[in-house]
Amino acid sequence: MFRAIWSLQFDLLDEVGLVLLLAPAVAFYYYLRKYHLFSGGWAGEKQVAKLLASSLSDDYYLINDLYLRAGGGDIDHVVLAPNGIFVLETKNWSGGISCNGDEWQRAGKRNFNSSPSRQVKRNALKIQNIIDGSPNLKRFGIWVEGAVVFTNRHAVLHLNSPTVPILKLAQLPNYIATHGNPHRFSREQLEAIGKEIAKQKA
Repeated sequence: MFRAIWSLQFDLLDEVGLVLLLAPAVAFYYYLRKYHLFSGGWAGEKQVAKLLASSLSDDYYLINDLYLRAGGGDIDHVVLAPNGIFVLETKNWSGGISCNGDEWQRAGKRNFNSSPSRQVKRNALKIQNIIDGSPNLKRFGIWVEGAVVFTNRHAVLHLNSPTVPILKLAQLPNYIATHGNPHRFSREQLEAIGKEIAKQKA
């Protein structure tokens, strides 16, 4: 009886009707897929923020999930440190990940065209431009450094001449504390940088 009713209903559907029937299911699947990708990325960003907040002293300032008026997209993290300014791009990817310069590939992902290193360099340049655009800050000779951080413990990295530092989550606090500009920035200088960045927030 069920098969007979389904057959009759299907026969009555034209192509437009079939599209209308399937559209909600396709849209729902797409939404779930995007939500899964977003929630995975957000979980990675939370890991980075939590680790840095618990491992760095009060001499460091952390800006998370920064949107700027100029330029699309968001910046995952900006660390204002006594030894320099760091822009971080967080990835919660798992599996095999290959980097050759600025070209990236993920195992099992066809037509993969994302480049975290290019992305973090663009974001670092945005922060650098904010600093250089301020006469009060430019004279300090501040250099902004970008780095990509992988938070998923199942990520297997194969790196060949990456153009930016590529780090696992556990490596991040020591990297932030030991790299950057040999010139030390005061708390007042870091607060001034933070205020200048805040002026550009969307």
